[in-house]
Amino acid sequence: MGISPQAQEFAQFLESVRVKYSVPGLDQAIVRDIVETHHLASTEPEGVTYAEVDAGGVPGIMCIPEDADPGRALLHFHFGGGVTASMHSDRKAAGHIAKAAEARSLVVGFRLAPEHPYPAQVDDAETAYRWLLSQGYQPQNIGSTGQSIGGTLAVMLPLRLLASGEPTPGAIVSISPWADLTIQNPAVDENEKTDKMLSKNSLERFRRYWLQDPALEFTDPQISLINADLTGLPPTSVYYGEYETLAGEGAELGRRLADFKVRSEVHPMPEGQHTFILSAGRVPETDQAIEQIGKWLRRHLGA
Repeated sequence: MGISPQAQEFAQFLESVRVKYSVPGLDQAIVRDIVETHHLASTEPEGVTYAEVDAGGVPGIMCIPEDADPGRALLHFHFGGGVTASMHSDRKAAGHIAKAAEARSLVVGFRLAPEHPYPAQVDDAETAYRWLLSQGYQPQNIGSTGQSIGGTLAVMLPLRLLASGEPTPGAIVSISPWADLTIQNPAVDENEKTDKMLSKNSLERFRRYWLQDPALEFTDPQISLINADLTGLPPTSVYYGEYETLAGEGAELGRRLADFKVRSEVHPMPEGQHTFILSAGRVPETDQAIEQIGKWLRRHLGA
């Protein structure tokens, strides 16, 4: 069985957007405006409202499902390589996940590179997490979620908290994470033609903008999750599309989680695209994955 017609249409949509922002010489502001149109792939989830908030100085959008458990919250990080996209790009997809998890979700508007290189994004993630704590949420009732670089941040934040001896969120969902900043996983080249959003060139550009400290090695476990000590992470679920350039890194991160005895699941999406979660509400395979994500979060938050 192949993928659904809706999944094929989503892949075509991703390619149409990539054609627009891949024109040589485009100003970065224009590229960001074009990337923002990815939000059109998601439907508005029914029964979810939104409120813009100041999360300790970091802008955010709170997704509020009608039947959300008042004691549970998700902290969601958007895609874009740390260079493009925004909390608005992920708002609807995050709303679908929040609805499935029966929890509010704070979509974090972290700072972008090259204006704000690493570790500004992790700093903002930590600030937003501490804001949720200040609102009365308990660590074990907070889920750390995200896609692409957001999927990376969803793991980086708990690792940073572990390093300082602090309680982590109760569960992680990392979707299409960028887990190897050397860009040397074989899937990067093997899936160059099947990934309709990312390419090796775009990864190299994101890396150049994001990691500006010449002393920082690309293999550094602080930035390449496949080299990190994952001991003590909360239950972690990893999703990735089999057709994406980062597919090999998602699989490798899954193996590493098992090596470190982290309670984990790995879900490859057959013929799935990078940021497939953006097709929430339109693609049946994505909606099935979101239902699965919701169950994972409901099971582990507050456990």
